[in-house]
Amino acid sequence: MLSIVVIFHNMRREAARTLRSLVPPYQQGVDPQSYEVLAIDNGSSAPLDPAEVTALGPQITYHALETDSVSPVDAVNFGVSQAKGRYVAVIVDGARMASPGLIGATLSALPLKTQPFVVGLSWHLGPEVQNDSMLKGYGQTEEDQLLDSIKWPDDGYRLFEISTLAQSSNPGFFGRIPPECSWLAMRHDTFQRIGGFETRFQSPGGGLVNHDFRNRVLAEPDLGGVVLLGEGVFHQFHGGVATNVPRQEHPMAQFMEEYRRIRHAEFAVAPSPAVTYFGTLPEGARRFAGLN
Repeated sequence: MLSIVVIFHNMRREAARTLRSLVPPYQQGVDPQSYEVLAIDNGSSAPLDPAEVTALGPQITYHALETDSVSPVDAVNFGVSQAKGRYVAVIVDGARMASPGLIGATLSALPLKTQPFVVGLSWHLGPEVQNDSMLKGYGQTEEDQLLDSIKWPDDGYRLFEISTLAQSSNPGFFGRIPPECSWLAMRHDTFQRIGGFETRFQSPGGGLVNHDFRNRVLAEPDLGGVVLLGEGVFHQFHGGVATNVPRQEHPMAQFMEEYRRIRHAEFAVAPSPAVTYFGTLPEGARRFAGLN
């Protein structure tokens, strides 16, 4: 079984779409009993409605974490501690919707490696990364209209038509393991053995905790990296502390300083090992693989 841990903080609008994108019939080619979704509400002042969450599908369970922390770190570790699966997947930012074959492809890829680390790339909904598009009038209203224009959720692969690669996912599908993994899956026992997400990362949004975790995982012996082709997650506009601020207001300097305090070193992206590319490329996704 795969346990998918998704973290939400004050994002009722976005959570509805994200959770809908993680259950059948939207998710295709997957046994509904082969996975569970743990929706973790991380100290929201406007929490999700548990009944509405669980009504979306029998795979979903709702968990409220009472906390004053502005970081998702404790919520991630809590969610994994509640997980039943042999494998766990994490979406740190619950505003990220899934493509229709993401779960099925992940379940197929995980058994290929003894110590798997399966990742999917990330996109921003809209014509540009949202740090830039917001300066040109892009917001939730425009995003709702954009999703209506492709008749989402009728064909989830059309998300590729209206989205832009996140900066962390450049240069596209064949760029090995990105420095930040917005969809990651691995063995449950490996996640626990390496200590989960580092709890000292307490900046809003977690700072560089995702980058730090990725670097630590890549240091594992016998790691088998897998990058999914034709699947990924798509970020909705929700006022995120890093994704939905102008570039000049991005808190990267504070994130770097927190990393220095914790690790006593400058942050650097660990080189990606050789990886296995797994999956197929639907028509709309081909441009992100350098294909016409």
